[in-house]
Amino acid sequence: MTGGPTPDWMQQKERSHLGLLRLMVWISLRLGRPVGRLVLRGIALYFVLFSPKARRNGRAYLARALGRAPTWRDGYRHVLSFASTVHDRIYLLNDRFDLFDIRITGHDAVQQALDRQPGAFLVGAHLGSFEVLRAMAHQHARTPVAMLMFEDNARKINAILHAINPHAQQDVVALGHPDSMLRARDKLDAGFLVGMLADRSLANDATAECMLLGAPARFPLGPWRMAAMLRRPVFFMSGLYLGGNRYELHFELLADFSTIDRGERDAAMARAMQAYADRLSVLCRRAPYNWFNFFDFWQRT
Repeated sequence: MTGGPTPDWMQQKERSHLGLLRLMVWISLRLGRPVGRLVLRGIALYFVLFSPKARRNGRAYLARALGRAPTWRDGYRHVLSFASTVHDRIYLLNDRFDLFDIRITGHDAVQQALDRQPGAFLVGAHLGSFEVLRAMAHQHARTPVAMLMFEDNARKINAILHAINPHAQQDVVALGHPDSMLRARDKLDAGFLVGMLADRSLANDATAECMLLGAPARFPLGPWRMAAMLRRPVFFMSGLYLGGNRYELHFELLADFSTIDRGERDAAMARAMQAYADRLSVLCRRAPYNWFNFFDFWQRT
């Protein structure tokens, strides 16, 4: 369990251009999703042609997920899947759930956990779309959701939300403050599902090694420490993009820290982290173009 060098994903500049995003919002809402998806194909092609580092890192990931050398078409499909989920945010944030076929599995287990104790953690990855969770919140109005994220990321997300829909609201608990855990606890006590992405670390984060797609990789410890200290169940949440207008929202219990004694927490955290990495591996092989990892995740030298 160590801190590490600055992760590769933090060294790459964000390609977020709010002016272009506003243009895409106008095109998509005025001219419809089919026209917007045509524009996306050009954006994805531009990214593949003019982002060589991201292309190399994407190929390294795809080789592990596919079990073979990826082709240029594989790389393009990977980028287009990412672009598609970002584009679909425009509709999801404007409550246009009628445009999508979203199948939800495992929600009953989440609801049963909430019936036993208020609040639970949803731990996801940069896999598919976390935004389709809004569909579940729309169908199950008594299940509010809050997100835990660092303040810089929260500012970027809020800017994107405002560009897409000025009236869109996202309940965010900013990390990195003395009262962050207390605020997360208050959300849980109020019956919220608290979402976290646990596949990337920040500089100097404590990490632990897990096996992912057949090779060791480092994952942040912070999400698991918080879940253990606040004694809540942790569910893996994935919103896989299946092409076209189809998504699959899936929940699976990884650990229930409410039933684990203090002296067993470290071992339970290690088991939960490996279970998370195992589940991520399974989904990466099942839907390889869904993990939007264009960084040197395995820190090759």
